[in-house]
Amino acid sequence: MGDTGPNSCPLFVSSGDLVSDRRYKAAVELAGRGDFAAAADVLAQTVEAAPSFATAWFALGAIRDRLGDRDGAVAAFSAASRADPDDYHGARLQLARLGAGETAPAMSEPYLRRLFDQYAGRYDAALAEHLDYRGPALLRDAVQSALHHMGRPLSFSLLLDLGCGTGLAGAVFRPFAARLVGVDLSAAMIARAESKGDYDRLVVGSLAAFLAEEIAISARYDLVVAADVFVYVSDLAPVLATIARVMAPNGIVAFTVETHSGDGVALLPTLRFAQGERYLRNVIAAAGLNLFTLESAAIRTEKGTPVNGLVLVAGANRIASTQ
Repeated sequence: MGDTGPNSCPLFVSSGDLVSDRRYKAAVELAGRGDFAAAADVLAQTVEAAPSFATAWFALGAIRDRLGDRDGAVAAFSAASRADPDDYHGARLQLARLGAGETAPAMSEPYLRRLFDQYAGRYDAALAEHLDYRGPALLRDAVQSALHHMGRPLSFSLLLDLGCGTGLAGAVFRPFAARLVGVDLSAAMIARAESKGDYDRLVVGSLAAFLAEEIAISARYDLVVAADVFVYVSDLAPVLATIARVMAPNGIVAFTVETHSGDGVALLPTLRFAQGERYLRNVIAAAGLNLFTLESAAIRTEKGTPVNGLVLVAGANRIASTQ
């Protein structure tokens, strides 16, 4: 849930040339003083001398975008993408936001890891003080309601917190779990979660790799939660299909998403993904799961405005619909 606005500064990755690096830093200083036109000129000179300098290309794209030069921004972000095949800087996302390239490109692991490693130190404070984040509490209430319809208590032998971050969801669900497992791509986030002492097991790694390993050892979770995680996933179908394979026979999955009024998946200006209701129903059904709960909710606010979201609960068994 990082600082992923369209004009976020890239993390500096050296060009390998001291002069080019100094030019880049001079351009950043100019931009910091509000002289974006001069900063763009310096960056243009920089990438002419160092055409594979991805950080400078990305910064040039961001500044051209700020100046209203869409075509120039697209050209710069395209060059950044070519110079940065792992999309460490997120150039593919910027191109999608500007209407160029893929509509909803997958976020690369290097990009996400960098994003959340940078954000870990101020994550909890930012969510609590500025974003009025309520995702974990909303998930707990939705899970409790679904279990009530099944005649089951809010109690789990084995609970998996996907994309656990600093452990905000883990803190909410810990009282109801005999054993709590968390996984996150960011080592810095995991370190924060570990310091809180709520988890029995924490793993640094991608969701896909972790779930594949859990399938291999026949792990079976009574509850899988993903709080504000799928806003960084462009295609939920394979993720939900894999989650279904690590769920216990009576297991359930609960997650939050941001949503939009259209179909399919849309990349928002914040560089997060929003999923349409029909799309969510389809991918849940394709995973062999039954939808128990689909509720509209403001998971958080941004700049004082509630963000349109959904809280969903699904499982292998059928219960009376709570939709």
